[in-house]
Amino acid sequence: MGFKLGDFVRFVDEKREGYVTRIIDAQTFGVTDTDGFEIPVVASNLTHVHGHQTANANINPSAALVVDEEFKENGVFFAVAEDSKASAVAHFTLINRSSYQLLLSLKTDKKGLYKGEFASAVQPKTSTQLYSANLGDLDNWPEFVFQILYFTSGNLKPVAPLSITKKFRSKDFNGAKNQIAEVNKYGWIIQLDEPAPIIDAQKLKESFFKGETEKPKVLKPPKEIDLHIEKLKDDYQFLSQSEIIDIQLASFQQMLDAAIVHQMPSIVFIHGVGNGTLRHHIHKTISKHPQVRTFMDARKEKFGFGATEVVFKN
Repeated sequence: MGFKLGDFVRFVDEKREGYVTRIIDAQTFGVTDTDGFEIPVVASNLTHVHGHQTANANINPSAALVVDEEFKENGVFFAVAEDSKASAVAHFTLINRSSYQLLLSLKTDKKGLYKGEFASAVQPKTSTQLYSANLGDLDNWPEFVFQILYFTSGNLKPVAPLSITKKFRSKDFNGAKNQIAEVNKYGWIIQLDEPAPIIDAQKLKESFFKGETEKPKVLKPPKEIDLHIEKLKDDYQFLSQSEIIDIQLASFQQMLDAAIVHQMPSIVFIHGVGNGTLRHHIHKTISKHPQVRTFMDARKEKFGFGATEVVFKN
């Protein structure tokens, strides 16, 4: 019995279930269970769980004749959502909100090694799951190569095929999750066929000649700025330590500049104790800043050594 990525399977010799998230070789598969652990298992020790197999659709030309009040030319999305049972497993879904029937091919590219993962027709206003992977293995995910042909039996000019290569990074999952109706889950969604922006030549010309009064205003920051990453970013668990530091320092610099613009007498940055890296970078910056009079640990009874107060020159 063959298995493919995303199949929900049960172990034959023990009470355990999970998703196929890696094909190790022809007879061995990586299965991620509900605890988030990926376990190598031989095919003979696995069986499909009834009702969870993904069926590929066949091309059906008559189904592509969509009788809508308005024919929707765009609306092809790629969604990533965590599994409801095993949060360490990410399922990848192609969502077709357009009025076209899509002929979809997905290949993965891992350092020049290509592998066909999925091929099927996706009917208008439907979705299909096409891949699964372990979220904890994000850095080792391959590049995804999408190739899509558009079909309709209606009297419309043919659309150029879509070919997109996507390599996911942790920053792709920085934003807040959105409700994805087609999979009834919260997750991240990317439009693959987003229309090219229409450039208004007149507005573009005017943007080069904006007066001083049209410059964006700098908002006055609060007196205390919390730089803990959970206060700055949603879904920060996907970030590396270096990315976290970069985000924290960018926020620190932005708030420092804003405080100077508004001639605030002082401002407090809450950086925590941790390993001292963020505190070190902050102190290094303000110790050389021409607008800083002095700095000190802020209210030790409240913050301990986890905050720094910056006092500006008048």
